[in-house]
Amino acid sequence: MKRTLYLKFLFAYLIFGIFGFVIVSSFVSTTTYKRLVKEEAEATYREANLIANTYAADLYSNKRALDEVKEQMDNLATFMSATIWIINPSGRMVLATDQPLDILNERVIEGFDPTVTEDSYYTTGTFFESFDEDVLSVFSPITSDFKVKGYVVIHTSLDSIGRESDAFLAISYLLLIILFVLSLIILFFFTEMVYLPLKKITEATEQYASGNLHYEFSVDSTDEMGYLAATLSYMASEIARAEDNQKKFIANVSHDFRSPLTSIRGYLEAMLDGTIPPEMHEKYLGIVLGETERLTKLTNGLLALNNLNMKGVVLDISDFDINDVIRKTAASFEGTCTKKSIGIALVLSGDSLYVKADEMKIGQVIYNLLDNAIKFSHHDSTITIETTEKHNKVFVSVKDTGIGIPKDEIKYVFDRFYKSDLSRGKDKKGTGLGLSITKEIILAHNEHINVISTEGVGTEFIFSLPASEE
Repeated sequence: MKRTLYLKFLFAYLIFGIFGFVIVSSFVSTTTYKRLVKEEAEATYREANLIANTYAADLYSNKRALDEVKEQMDNLATFMSATIWIINPSGRMVLATDQPLDILNERVIEGFDPTVTEDSYYTTGTFFESFDEDVLSVFSPITSDFKVKGYVVIHTSLDSIGRESDAFLAISYLLLIILFVLSLIILFFFTEMVYLPLKKITEATEQYASGNLHYEFSVDSTDEMGYLAATLSYMASEIARAEDNQKKFIANVSHDFRSPLTSIRGYLEAMLDGTIPPEMHEKYLGIVLGETERLTKLTNGLLALNNLNMKGVVLDISDFDINDVIRKTAASFEGTCTKKSIGIALVLSGDSLYVKADEMKIGQVIYNLLDNAIKFSHHDSTITIETTEKHNKVFVSVKDTGIGIPKDEIKYVFDRFYKSDLSRGKDKKGTGLGLSITKEIILAHNEHINVISTEGVGTEFIFSLPASEE
């Protein structure tokens, strides 16, 4: 571990502070300003609505004179520190508190559109170029006989709102600075509780990587760091076991490749030196071809298993009918089943049952399980394939009445190259990879596969898939 962890942490700490200030200055500032504008608009709207229902309504119903309403509006405008207008729907100014009454010279707001507020009752801006600076303009319609006769519009300066927003922003900055300073405590705890134990763990890891699996270290902690240290020590002991497993895996691969290669070489040498007469060549060439097919199957199985074990395997997920896939797969084994007098019973839930998975890979799973069941079934027996749906899951069962699996070997059935003693006597062409590939495909779908077996009675494999939402 390089001595840059502190620098990285401090850099992240500074980035946190910078982003904090940016967020406060942008998001918090904007949010606060909009909230203050909305609150001011709500208070102003109540006043505008009151004016529209009293003085303005009386003006349009000729209950009050224009100059009397003007006087009242001027008083209200002074009290509210605002400008009050009464405007006709056409934009003609009826009354304005910021200018004297002048009936002879009408003022018209060019481009006036009461829908400028959209879904609200207020807007901000220069109000159709009527002001030199942005103002808050609140609308309230004046109605009579269910018709809009005009509008009461109250304009308020945004300067006071801006000053209040700046005051809130200053408080936010102060709190951010306090939090930034207090968060320095995190650096201290990071040093004592994370950095130093992590340094010890890293040194131990380097020792283990160099081959010194007996290196000892300790971290006096009961938290995750202590657990990590203990786990690392345990890992060192497991590495040796993993090396043994790797050697065993290579031995299995070598054995499964060596056997057919030895047979191929032996038959070919026998044909070349005359030990096998020419009239028998066709028979033994067929045997050689069978051995090459076995090698091909073994190679393809290894490649498939390696690809499935690689992280980031892309599944072609789609919605498809699992019952249809089962029917087609079962049909492909018709010839094999006929030779062994084996029947396949389909107990399917409904005519169709849709799942969300990779159709091609799930088809391979069903093929492997059915091939395995046929391989270890007795003559004149029946294999049952059943589908059920429960709690948004679809369960597929492949059950045979064959030789079964010994109890102490069930936990190994999904291991690579696993073959029980019973299977070795019954099938010498298998690669021992089919069930491993099957399990990896199911795990890639984040689902589960289980096996239930009794020696001499039969075996059942059950796996789950997510039901389609359609």
